[in-house]
Amino acid sequence: MPSFDIVSKTDLAEVDNALDGVRREIGTRFDFKGSKVTLEHKEAAITIIADDEMKLRQVQELVRGYFVRRKLDPKALDFADSERASGNTVRQVVTVKQGIDRELAKSVVKAVKDSKLKVQTAIQGDELRITGKKRDDLQAAMNVVRGLEVDRPVQFINFRD
Repeated sequence: MPSFDIVSKTDLAEVDNALDGVRREIGTRFDFKGSKVTLEHKEAAITIIADDEMKLRQVQELVRGYFVRRKLDPKALDFADSERASGNTVRQVVTVKQGIDRELAKSVVKAVKDSKLKVQTAIQGDELRITGKKRDDLQAAMNVVRGLEVDRPVQFINFRD
């Protein structure tokens, strides 16, 4: 039976490349001259430290822009609330979303079932598998999932006939 998997993965090497581009641009921009702005990346968390809220917002926009340039979806970024840090600076933790959580999986399953397609959906950890008898039904299920407004990027992998 034909099947495919729905996943949500972000390439962390590309995230590093995007953050390197942001660091280079911060080093060359005049409005960041003399300010203390740092970006740290550890696993799925990015920590931004800036002098004030205005510079923090500018760094956020730079990060989003460089994600788009590196062909990463900025919806994968989850910006937490900013907090005061030592030395009159502002710190913000940004998490890079990986995997499909339970609530999103349930909403995708519900949308596929409501579309009345002849496919079966199964939640497998942080992935979703959709199987059906016809390739056309699977492609229609892909279009249903693409039409959903989800808070993270989704990819379709392992399409098997």
